[in-house]
Amino acid sequence: MNHKLLMIASVLFLSYNSFAQKPNNGNIKGKIIDKATKQSVPGAIVKINNTQIAGATDTAGVFVLKNIDEGNYALTITFIGYQEKLLNDVRVTRNKTNYIEVEIEESQQSLDEVEVTSYKYENSVLTPVSMYSFSRDEISRNPGAQGDIFRAIGMLPGVTSSGGEFSAISVRGQGTRDNIYIVDDIPVFSLAHLDGSPNGFDDPNGGRFSIFAPRVIDNAQFQAGGYAAQYGRRSAAYLGLGIKEGNKEGVTVDGQLDLLGGTINYDGPSYVLKNTSLFLSARYQDFTKLVEIVDLKQVGIPKFQDFIFKSTTQLGSKNKLSLIAIYSPESFVRDTSNVRADKKLNSLFLLDRKSSQTILGLNLRTLTGERSYWKNVVYYSTTDAKNAYGKAYPLADINGTLLSGSLIGVEQGVRKINLTETKMGYRSIYTVNFKNHSQLTAGIDFDISEVTNYRRLSRQDTSFVFGANDYRPSPTTYYSIINPMMFDADYSNDAVNGAAYIDYSFTPIKRLTLNVGARYDYTGFTDQHTVSPRLSGSYKLNESNTINFASGIYYQDPSYASIADQPKNKKLENQQTIQYILGYKKYFTPNLKLTVESWYKTFDKLIVRPVSGTSEQTNSGTGYAYGLDINLTKRLSKNYHGQIGYSYMVSKRNDNDGMGEYDFTFSQPHQFNMLLSYKKGKHWVFSGKFRYASGKPTDSYVIHDDVLNDPNNLKFSQEITGKGAKRLPDVMSLDLRTDYRFQIKRLGLTVFLDIVNILNRTNPNQEQFNAITGKTYYEGLTLFPSFGLKFEF
Repeated sequence: MNHKLLMIASVLFLSYNSFAQKPNNGNIKGKIIDKATKQSVPGAIVKINNTQIAGATDTAGVFVLKNIDEGNYALTITFIGYQEKLLNDVRVTRNKTNYIEVEIEESQQSLDEVEVTSYKYENSVLTPVSMYSFSRDEISRNPGAQGDIFRAIGMLPGVTSSGGEFSAISVRGQGTRDNIYIVDDIPVFSLAHLDGSPNGFDDPNGGRFSIFAPRVIDNAQFQAGGYAAQYGRRSAAYLGLGIKEGNKEGVTVDGQLDLLGGTINYDGPSYVLKNTSLFLSARYQDFTKLVEIVDLKQVGIPKFQDFIFKSTTQLGSKNKLSLIAIYSPESFVRDTSNVRADKKLNSLFLLDRKSSQTILGLNLRTLTGERSYWKNVVYYSTTDAKNAYGKAYPLADINGTLLSGSLIGVEQGVRKINLTETKMGYRSIYTVNFKNHSQLTAGIDFDISEVTNYRRLSRQDTSFVFGANDYRPSPTTYYSIINPMMFDADYSNDAVNGAAYIDYSFTPIKRLTLNVGARYDYTGFTDQHTVSPRLSGSYKLNESNTINFASGIYYQDPSYASIADQPKNKKLENQQTIQYILGYKKYFTPNLKLTVESWYKTFDKLIVRPVSGTSEQTNSGTGYAYGLDINLTKRLSKNYHGQIGYSYMVSKRNDNDGMGEYDFTFSQPHQFNMLLSYKKGKHWVFSGKFRYASGKPTDSYVIHDDVLNDPNNLKFSQEITGKGAKRLPDVMSLDLRTDYRFQIKRLGLTVFLDIVNILNRTNPNQEQFNAITGKTYYEGLTLFPSFGLKFEF
């Protein structure tokens, strides 16, 4: 206790000069909370790095730092027996008070050591493997990401994306739909805009943009594997997102204007309800002008909006209530004007897509004791998508080029797909911490899900990409036939899903921490009961070096779209993944960390589509994956931060359809990523991101010409002879971003230029691929500039 009083007195003396407010300066106010118990931490020291400004928390865990020059700062939080916490990019605005709440974690050391020191290295024993975190500013300023959380995560080791127009991530040899997404304790299976493909089925590349505008997400916790039993029904990685809470101390309105549209945010008190803060965000994005500037009008015109509301109310000293509402509509139109822009007529499909996603949630956290808390979450979510596909019939010359001034014939309503997914759920999670530094978390999840799927093909259709198992009228017919009876669906059903789980973290011997857990799930659509044991842990060699490990069984539901596609009386089963992870972590300094992890996975009961273009799927797939991830991270100190990462990965699948084992879509053996950001003075921030990756697997094939035996209607087809048997060329991209911030009285402005892939490398196989498949996907290799203005007042 004497040590604590001495430290508090010293800091109060250092910060004495902050009591008299200077003009045009701002303040930082906040609360320090124990991460495990959610209780306030009195006596913690909060210091602004590279200054003499510091303060201590009072008996309620609250601190105030006054008279701070306007700008961005890094804060260091220390307390005896706790790990040192570094916060980057804490913004100070003139004549305003920025309110923050920070969780710090107790160090897992002996009681004798706790009495005399704090610990400089952040190392959570509850998440010992594959864990990375992102702050609000790290996401918004990530070069090439345009504030998209998925694009920011895409550069981590073991993480792969298709790049370019796609932002969805695949992790360690699995697909883009295999990840768990938790938003303020609400489970959400999709957070993407423009998620679909021209053929009407799921696109393995995932969505194009997340539903969160820049600066909406306050913090992100990403774990590439080995996560605890309280997270389930997906088998690859965990991403936990926290939407920003409103500032209790004052109002800030900020936003962004760029080529696509704009975003505006409100951050402040409610002024209506006592002890309530609000965060509101609205975004509108229209790609019409951009696709013309970058000469990609042939792709089509996407538009989307996002509206987010979050209120946070402190109900006495023990209860905190959050209300979340998200509404995200979108549209995508490809009509004859887009076909006309494609001079070589690579893609002739027409599409009118309208969809929306709604999420509502109520989250109550209650402190039930000095060492325990209870979270109760009620939520509702729905996704509604309506797709109408057509076909264009342009007039072309002998070389396949559109005849100038000719009319384009249109056939509408060839395919119609309407899919609605609705879920109402409840989660109850109780956590208690014991005096011996062990922790127990137990909970239940319950939801009622409803799925409706209406799918119609107006006539017999053809596909000019086909495999050995696809239906053809005869062996000499070099295209496949899709009949309405193979495509049509009319499904409406609901199911009850339930789960119970327990996680226990303890230290059986000095320096060794184990996290053991188990999860039980019942999934109604598959009518299956599953049990998933989990184990992770860390052994601390010394204060800065740890060995980490994890293993577990992870079951994954079929997607609702896959469930709805099944013929009557046929049920899909849950897919199974078994993970093994072994890693080493070293801190060279509190701001410089090296992580090395090896991993291995096996897959069983994978869902595959035996006949392409048809709705029926089976659980006949198997596979395995293994790899090595190396990452060196330099957190912001003084003026720069960055990271360098390398991943080696192999992912094999076997659909057991006679075509043998093949490289999975996202199996890219070598990946190298590098990020560097430099802050020059108070105004400039320069950042760059370089990425190299082995080419993605692609099918081997042979090309057949004049497959219709009609020289006046010349058609080519692609016959798949081997899955994943070849590779596309290796890819390299370089993203650059520059931010310049300045102040005009109370208005803060930032002008930014963000360029995606300044190298402008194109894929030589893409044009031929588009021509055959009718797809208009440019897999990430097109120069994409984004510039605009951010404002704050």
